[in-house]
Amino acid sequence: MNARGAEIFARFAAEPNRLGYCGPAGTTALRDGSPAEIRAVARTFTGAWPYLRVMSRMTGIGDPLDERLVESYWLGGGIGSRLDRAGFVAGLLAVIGPAAGHYWNHLTDGALADEAAPNHCFHVFGIYPWTRLLGRGGDQPLRVLDNCRISWGTVRARADDHLVVDSPRLEFDGRRLRLAAPETRRIPVGIDDFPALSEAAPGERVALHWDRICGRLTPVRAYMLAATTEWQLRATNRRLMRSPAPAPLLPPA
Repeated sequence: MNARGAEIFARFAAEPNRLGYCGPAGTTALRDGSPAEIRAVARTFTGAWPYLRVMSRMTGIGDPLDERLVESYWLGGGIGSRLDRAGFVAGLLAVIGPAAGHYWNHLTDGALADEAAPNHCFHVFGIYPWTRLLGRGGDQPLRVLDNCRISWGTVRARADDHLVVDSPRLEFDGRRLRLAAPETRRIPVGIDDFPALSEAAPGERVALHWDRICGRLTPVRAYMLAATTEWQLRATNRRLMRSPAPAPLLPPA
């Protein structure tokens, strides 16, 4: 059992789980559970767990929660970046396709081949339907995309209940997505956070997920995350530019 991989999974998955977006309701295992308890919870994630299963099979690494797979899934790069993209997306869709239903009819090999990657960034921009709602649903699609992707920032100052972090936001100009210049954000920290993360010091680089710190980033990992995000945005923008401009959603009469 890979305790380090379980810890990394928990740090990145805890906040969206707390908000009710993925994984089981009412669990505290991601914040204070044992590796075995985290593993049991991880298996219920209908997004992350299929990726880790397919990555495990394709790499020959027997444990889906091996830290090499978990880190590569959340941050991009690493061992997952060497996998065949076509083979990966075929394997992924074989797992998630039957459970997706007709509302996810964009989940086909051909539609996703140019964007496929074995990481969370692809899941946010390619698998989730939110990029297909840009320009139609007010600011909600962009807000979800920006919060759901793993972002990065530099800690500038800290207080008792928050950190001041410079981090780039996602923008949409009506046709393309891009990262804006870093802006100053207040990231809350509290007693329910992982202590080692809430104690991040000024000058440190951190990873962010749904406005929570979920990991410190070395320069190499920060570069890896930024490069993965930029690659995915370019791939997504190619699709957006090929698609007709969306008609706005009209309120019911």
